Amino acid sequence: MLPLEGTLVVSIEQAVAAPVCTARLREAGARVIKIERESGDFARGYDKVAGGDSSYFLWTNLGKESLVLDFKNSNDADLLHRILAKADVFVQNLAPGALERSGFGSESLRKQYPRLITCDISGYGSNPAVQNMKAYDFLVQAESGLVSISGGENELGRVGVSICDINAGMNAHAGVLEALMLRDRCGQGSGFEVSLFGTAADWMTVPLLHSDYGGKAPKRAGLNHPSIAPYGGYLTQDGETVIVAIQNEREWKRFCDSVLERPEIASDPRFNSNANRVSNRTELDFIVSGITEGLSRKQFINRLTDGDIAFGSVNSVADLSRHPALKRRSGYSSEGIEVQFPARPIFKSGENNEPELSAPKIGQHNALIRQEFS
Repeated sequence: MLPLEGTLVVSIEQAVAAPVCTARLREAGARVIKIERESGDFARGYDKVAGGDSSYFLWTNLGKESLVLDFKNSNDADLLHRILAKADVFVQNLAPGALERSGFGSESLRKQYPRLITCDISGYGSNPAVQNMKAYDFLVQAESGLVSISGGENELGRVGVSICDINAGMNAHAGVLEALMLRDRCGQGSGFEVSLFGTAADWMTVPLLHSDYGGKAPKRAGLNHPSIAPYGGYLTQDGETVIVAIQNEREWKRFCDSVLERPEIASDPRFNSNANRVSNRTELDFIVSGITEGLSRKQFINRLTDGDIAFGSVNSVADLSRHPALKRRSGYSSEGIEVQFPARPIFKSGENNEPELSAPKIGQHNALIRQEFS
């Protein structure tokens, strides 16, 4: 039995954040009715690489039911109210104010349906000064300061996936679960908000504290950790990059002895503490690189393994596809084509197989849902 079996989730959703939230709820057994406009969730058109569906759409919409509905139409509005009267959770990520103007604002819905849990996902929250700003993922990465600390020393960088969208969806998922637990205790629904900016700001806590209380934010450090050394990427003789992570002085001594084969470096006054190593990172990297560039990737990794030093290779996406730690699951696109992608990150003990679900066509479940809630 799945933990959310018997839970009805209604979502007026598009793009990534809300669909990520409801995808996780669906995977836990909830029934998810996805409300779409006639043209469908615009994320359907991002690409066509996943069996004819877009990669983001397939990943975040497996197993959902698609209902095309215009809540501005009185008959469709009545239908939506009938569905919400039986729903446990309502999720939406439309533009601020869009649902309030149509009579479906979260606060008014909770008054009509006291057990309903509402989740509003936005770009910047409800502050009038910013609530109407366009809030696509990369824009929020920039606005939150995340871009300013990402990339190389001389080049700004974007995190390579829609990380603000994805993690706003995960925060929303956590909020729904908390609200369901609260309702079990008090019998009353509740509402909450999640924003992409708030999600990114939460990750930026450490750089912000450094800026507010330490006088300066961490600088972009490329493949180096800004406050630990050596903790970064080193090039090998065959042009590969390996990330090395030293976390304490015991590891530092082993690294000098077993990997660099220069035990005297461990006690060098420039490098005998993490603070000194960070202050003298240029000199340290010159010494370490001088050794690693004379080793093949295999030789370097063998030394790191023998010395029990943490490391990671800078893999390509193709390398990820072959990685021994990668677990996969299968799903089907709305065209019925099987696609394999990463398994759920939450792996339950004793669980061997996950159900193979399909992404819905636009309005695929119109007739069944309209009949059910007539």
